[in-house]
Amino acid sequence: MRDIVEAVKKDWSTKVALVLFTLLTVWWLFLQLFYKAGSREHDLFSDIYGVMALWGVVWGLVIAQKWGGFKSVMGRAILFFSFGLLAQEFGQLAYSYYYYVRQIEVPYPSWGDLGYFGSIPLYIYAITLLAKASGLEISLQSFKPRLQAIIIPLCILIASYFIFLPSYVFDWSKPLNIILDFGYPLGEATYISLALVTYLLSRKILGGIMKNKIFFILFALFLQYLADFTFLYQANNQSWTAGGINDYMYLTAYFIMTLGLLQLNIVLVKLKQTT
Repeated sequence: MRDIVEAVKKDWSTKVALVLFTLLTVWWLFLQLFYKAGSREHDLFSDIYGVMALWGVVWGLVIAQKWGGFKSVMGRAILFFSFGLLAQEFGQLAYSYYYYVRQIEVPYPSWGDLGYFGSIPLYIYAITLLAKASGLEISLQSFKPRLQAIIIPLCILIASYFIFLPSYVFDWSKPLNIILDFGYPLGEATYISLALVTYLLSRKILGGIMKNKIFFILFALFLQYLADFTFLYQANNQSWTAGGINDYMYLTAYFIMTLGLLQLNIVLVKLKQTT
């Protein structure tokens, strides 16, 4: 929390992110209090809150270049976290296109899935790069971290399967549906597993100033996993509504990811000041 207070005082881009999140939160609360679920006002919120992700994308690309871009491991990690956020926003915009321009129910699969599902491999690759920058290969030499690296992903993968896929009926006439139906929960379980393992096993790097900053990004991935989990659960039970709690969960995940990326910029400034 101290890091965020410091960033808000010194960094205008963090101030904008905080103000944007606050305004969107007030708007969401206003909708919950004064508008019925399913209203056009809720739909509008669902279409617009992605600006939070776009703010993170823009600054993520800028900060990645400061870290060396594709030439450095950390630079590539930041780039692919930014690409993952951008893919999420692409999915949201594609859904809005179907609703407002085509004026049809969003098909499944659709172009929106290109973004939502595409963010999964982008996040997985970004986490592996972050793990490499955190010295994860070195930490895995001990027995306890090896045990954690096996148990955590296994538990999450098993839970995801039994919640979403235990009575799944295969329709081989729609192979893409099958790929997405399995790929979403299992892919998301994979990146959250990698995120947890990375945080648990990573050693202090650069004198320890990176640990709390990395936590922001990994926590954002965990929040997005919870949001995806909630969406799948509500969709399966036909209880999802635009502008509801699920959209706010995504907004919060995008906000925390944006803060994480902005924090890495502050770290770089401090490193340059000490060298």
